[in-house]
Amino acid sequence: MTSTAGTAAAPPPYTQAPLPQPPGYGRNTIGEVFTSSAAALGVPGFANALNIPRARRICVVLVDGLGRALLTQRAAHAPFLRSVMSDAAAHHQLPTLNASFPSTTVSSLTSLGTGVVPGQHGMVGYDVLDPAQDKVVNLLGNWDAGVDPLAWQPHPTVFERLCGQVPVSTVSLPKFADSPMTRAALRGSEFVAAASPHARTAAAAELMAANESMLMYFYWSALDKAGHGHGCQSEAWEHQLEELDAAMKRLAAQLPADTVLLLTADHGMVDVPPQARIDYSAEPELVEQVRHTAGEPRMVHLYLEPDAGEGALERLVAAWLKRYGKQAWVLTREQAVQAGYFGPVRPEVSGRIGDVLIAAREPVAFFDLRRVRSSAMDVVGQHGSLTKAEREVPLLRISMQGRSGSQGRKGRRG
Repeated sequence: MTSTAGTAAAPPPYTQAPLPQPPGYGRNTIGEVFTSSAAALGVPGFANALNIPRARRICVVLVDGLGRALLTQRAAHAPFLRSVMSDAAAHHQLPTLNASFPSTTVSSLTSLGTGVVPGQHGMVGYDVLDPAQDKVVNLLGNWDAGVDPLAWQPHPTVFERLCGQVPVSTVSLPKFADSPMTRAALRGSEFVAAASPHARTAAAAELMAANESMLMYFYWSALDKAGHGHGCQSEAWEHQLEELDAAMKRLAAQLPADTVLLLTADHGMVDVPPQARIDYSAEPELVEQVRHTAGEPRMVHLYLEPDAGEGALERLVAAWLKRYGKQAWVLTREQAVQAGYFGPVRPEVSGRIGDVLIAAREPVAFFDLRRVRSSAMDVVGQHGSLTKAEREVPLLRISMQGRSGSQGRKGRRG
């Protein structure tokens, strides 16, 4: 059940900070990485928006939570990646990509996997309203049994579109092999499960060397986990960045020479201090006539009661602006769609987006403790909003250092 309260007319022009530009969908977002890679492999029907050089093999490393600003700030802990960035900058080849909106894993990974915008693929938040069930459903690790991943996200993936043209593979943790999130966003590749970093780099190198041509997706999750648990300014985060750096140096030395190795991310991260983690449900005017709350603590979806009545939307927006207008952008679904934050939105997706959206601008995070456990407020590193720290991600092209391309041969080994 989706509210339409107050959507007949735009809300009054409330005063708040100017809204940021939407992601550059179709030009420089995470959604162009696989499609540009397919074009660089010579597959017809794909546009190379990112100008990836022609190659026989491309390996895309997706580092969960590695914002461009964080990589730049903490480059001392990543000497190998720092050298890659320095070389790219010297040749004016250090592009910055935008995450999808919201700047969260489900949205960005699905844009990566499909090449389409969130308003089309429908993964518009960590958890969102399912209008068909009139309940909030999780789209990441706790997928709702009443939601079919293929129906929720019906667009073919880039992997599916490459079937029969170029071999495609995924190297990732075993638990993601057949997860609903994988089926929704990244279905269609050969999944190679490997638990340790060394096992993953070795598996990727062996698989690449065994194929004349290939598009590979290589997922790295540890940095995001460290950021959530300890903060992206912590020693634990630094340690994981050092582990990533060593793994990328090792992988670059092991892959065939005629491989393009790309490193990017799904979102950045900001640390939120304990005093700025706010239970907004304790303030009645901020949840007046709100039926459901969802999203990320830095990008909240608020869904009004279907019978909320005239003026409910405007009152809710006004209440949030009065209380947190200096710390967050407050906008309606209509404003967000018109601004292009989700890209073009298909009708089936519209009801999954909140009537009102709260996108954090300062280092704050908003929680509804009626709906989530108090332990959720222990999370230090957060993301989801429109700030540069959350939305800007790197795209590094790493040169091969090791094997000759003559080691590659057609087909899989054994």
